Amino acid sequence: MSNFWLPVVTLWQRELVRFWRQKSRVLGVVASPLVFWLLIGSGSGDLGRFFAGALVLTVLFSAIFSTISIIEDRREGFLLSMLVSPASRTSLVLGKILGAATLAWIQGLIFLAFAPLAGVSIGIGDLLATIGAVFLVSFTLTGLGFVIAWRMSSTSGFHAIMNLLLVPMWMVSGSLFPMATAHGWIKVVMWANPLTYSISLLNGLLKLSSGSPGIGVSLLVTACFGLVLLLASGVVANQKSLVSNA
Repeated sequence: MSNFWLPVVTLWQRELVRFWRQKSRVLGVVASPLVFWLLIGSGSGDLGRFFAGALVLTVLFSAIFSTISIIEDRREGFLLSMLVSPASRTSLVLGKILGAATLAWIQGLIFLAFAPLAGVSIGIGDLLATIGAVFLVSFTLTGLGFVIAWRMSSTSGFHAIMNLLLVPMWMVSGSLFPMATAHGWIKVVMWANPLTYSISLLNGLLKLSSGSPGIGVSLLVTACFGLVLLLASGVVANQKSLVSNA
């Protein structure tokens, strides 16, 4: 077991150390959604309506920036050294995802500290549940970033794909308008969008909304999506053809 968990802990720690040396990332990742939330929320007179969406946007930005390290590690030769080491690729995957997810989670918690501005007042039990939910969302989005970044060799190409995929996903997740007011094919897309359930989960826990889908369904879908992405990350990392491309 130590042969599996030692690389996991080492890679997790490496991501935290790298982040600590790039403190400006905190400002960029947290400040952009914060400004967006304050402008949109203040303009509409309802900061609470957009809080969960801005929180997920913070986590999303962090997941994108953190999984770029996979491309940088490939370019610097670190990834190749990991692939040819005795450590299993599964431990490599878990270490990288946990490290990046922890960073996204921490930055999400920083944004969560602004919840009183949205009129959020919850008990310790709901707060702890929300903290856990933020980590689950962080883990899920990091897994998605890992799957995409693993096959990429260009950071600009990675940014383009992530923006093309994740920004529309976020926009039709209930962040900007509720599912109840959506019509036609947009409503179908929202039901099929995994981020819709992440937004619904956080809204429910923070007592900002009690609409459909509920907390139970949202938690189940988000957890299943995270598990699928973790398994997908393991599959792409264990493909032998990637050794030569690393």
